[in-house]
Amino acid sequence: MRALPVTPELLNVARRVVWFKEPEEALLDPVHFLAHVMTYGTVEDLTALEGIVGQKEYGEALDHALPGIFDRRSWAYWNLKCGRRPAPPMPVRAGVLPTRLYP
Repeated sequence: MRALPVTPELLNVARRVVWFKEPEEALLDPVHFLAHVMTYGTVEDLTALEGIVGQKEYGEALDHALPGIFDRRSWAYWNLKCGRRPAPPMPVRAGVLPTRLYP
């Protein structure tokens, strides 16, 4: 995935959704940054990304997502938005068996 531009709008989004890193550092890893936006972002955050990223980049973020970022709802939503039906299994940490929350 190509690098994201460092703009005031994206720095504000990064500051909010990747709160544990400096905003400039968060933008250096676009896959990680987008996964956080896709999980924790607001409509305003997604609006800031319009014209910069599209379905291809969102799909790449899903393809390379680290375990533990996406929740089930966000994972299902974004896979649907990217035309992936049914959604593939969520990323899991090595050695951790997935659990069923619902019968």
